[in-house]
Amino acid sequence: MLFTLKKIAGGLLLPLPLLLLLMAFGLLLLWFSRWQKSGKTLVSAAWMILFCLSLQPVADSLLRPLEQRYPTYNETAPVEFIVVLGGGYTWNPAWAPSSNLISNSLPRVTEGVRQWRMHPGAKMIFTGGPASTNPVSNAEAAARVAISLGVPSAAIIQLDWPRDTDDEAMAVKQIVGQRAFLLVTSANHMPRAMTFFHHQGLMPIAAPANQMAIDSPLNGWEKALPAPLWLSHSERAVYEGLGALWQSINGKTAADAATPQNQAAP
Repeated sequence: MLFTLKKIAGGLLLPLPLLLLLMAFGLLLLWFSRWQKSGKTLVSAAWMILFCLSLQPVADSLLRPLEQRYPTYNETAPVEFIVVLGGGYTWNPAWAPSSNLISNSLPRVTEGVRQWRMHPGAKMIFTGGPASTNPVSNAEAAARVAISLGVPSAAIIQLDWPRDTDDEAMAVKQIVGQRAFLLVTSANHMPRAMTFFHHQGLMPIAAPANQMAIDSPLNGWEKALPAPLWLSHSERAVYEGLGALWQSINGKTAADAATPQNQAAP
């Protein structure tokens, strides 16, 4: 119940649903009350914030500090495990395996496979339980994609009960113990994920995937026009900010139980 309430509350606090609710409240004031000025102010403010969050310079400036914490991992020093965290997925057996990985999941898996090719002796650990009544777990959907990309099933371990990153850290601890391992997740999620794994006394080595904030050149109109893509970047920044706040409230911030190899950018 708490997990469901957390997801619902977090979803309502993301930019699009929150700002739409504020606009709706403002419209109610305009149509059904004498608070005309308050209604106009609320609708105008919500519209302006939504517009700004849909612009590339604003969205990526919010996301970039999260993604720059850990650089891409390209070392070839031996590791025993490559842990790939779960993300969005569905399961339709008629689709190509990779089509079942939604949003952040496919880049995580492909980066995990890239790391496995540089560390072919390592075991790949995929995490994530089943969504609702889905017959296939997140871990299994990701593992099937890895197998389709050439990773042998004997090199794969599936942890199909964790529901969130905290659960994933606890599950991984039962397998890797105090051994160092590569941790693959989205670059914007990596700071929070590292904290969860440190809290468990583990030794993750950050191998971020799915970098989204763009520093390379863009056309002028791409920066000037609002777009759903940029709004999704703002949403990720807000989502991770809310997650870090909840993490702090729950006391999951202790990071002194291990001496992690985290390649943090100076």
